Amino acid sequence: MLSKNQIKLITSLKQKKYRQQHGLFVVEGVKTINELLQSNLKLHALYTTETFNIDAKNEILITEIELKKISFLKSPNKALAVFKIPKPKPIDESQLIVALDDVRDPGNLGTIIRLCDWFGVKDLVCSNETVDCFNPKVIQATMGSITRVNLNYVNLIDFLNESKLTSFGTFMDGDNVYNTQLPDSGILIMGNEANGISEAIKSVVEKKISIPKFGDIQETESLNVATATAVLLSEFKRRT
Repeated sequence: MLSKNQIKLITSLKQKKYRQQHGLFVVEGVKTINELLQSNLKLHALYTTETFNIDAKNEILITEIELKKISFLKSPNKALAVFKIPKPKPIDESQLIVALDDVRDPGNLGTIIRLCDWFGVKDLVCSNETVDCFNPKVIQATMGSITRVNLNYVNLIDFLNESKLTSFGTFMDGDNVYNTQLPDSGILIMGNEANGISEAIKSVVEKKISIPKFGDIQETESLNVATATAVLLSEFKRRT
């Protein structure tokens, strides 16, 4: 049976300040939980309607009604786990890095984390204004890729100024990416959903690139940031 303190703790983790305060985050769904259990992340507690056959001290069997009380989903999927937030690792500047400038949508960040995993990008650098990667919606969207991508939140301008890597910023008026020489290592910067790359970051970007339109009716204003990331990562990796 769930205690009031357990319910209070779990439901508080929907907010960033409490995730940071407790050093914990929530994961839902059997498939994603299993992926994280097989990683190096440390399990705090697993609340489930069916046993996972793990350490009994960390597994707590609950009813479906209790699961609904703590779940952040409209239709809970058999289990909810609480993991400890890991410490980020140092950034490896020998390879391609993706940097996000104020990306706010959890679904976009989760998808970009999956894309980094898919294309073998080990480091994702986020501005301090970017949505928290341990937001429950972000975790849900990563489908387990959160365990295989190293995320760091930084002052993005300072990071770019201090890095020796060439920075590539995405702009509507940038050079056609298909005609641009792309290195094995560098920093690919993706901007905010509504405003793109900020003026402050724009001032330190070394190379401006864009994805050209091919449609006959050129009315679409821009691509979704996650979609654009997929296209650009594919092009960077195709050249390696």
